[in-house]
Amino acid sequence: MTDNSAVIDGMNAHRPAVIHTLGGEVIALDLEAGLCTMQFQIDESLCHSGNVVQGGIITAMLDAAMSHAVFCQAPDVRSVATLEIKTSFLAPSLAGRFVCTGRIRKLAYKLAFMDGELFGDDGNLTATATTTAKLQRK
Repeated sequence: MTDNSAVIDGMNAHRPAVIHTLGGEVIALDLEAGLCTMQFQIDESLCHSGNVVQGGIITAMLDAAMSHAVFCQAPDVRSVATLEIKTSFLAPSLAGRFVCTGRIRKLAYKLAFMDGELFGDDGNLTATATTTAKLQRK
């Protein structure tokens, strides 16, 4: 794995407002493997039933990591539009810090197929996702 600190710094400097709201940032990249790792800090304002993170927030974290993997791998991509996404909730995700990895499975000119994993602060896998996205290139 090479040093991708400049790419990571650039991604974090230009993160969308929704990523900022979720306390998200890119923490690692493996361009050869098509991997992007992000961390998020979710507080109880995004929870229900006490401190269980709402499912749409879980999906948003997974979607962000998967999309960022594409942006890092293909700098000429302008947008990653989700065509379908399937999220599997494996355990309750409680408010706190999360680490999420997005992986490109297949990157074509107009489509990308990706998957992601979300881990709680305790290291336990709490959710997974797969997605198909339409790419718009510059």
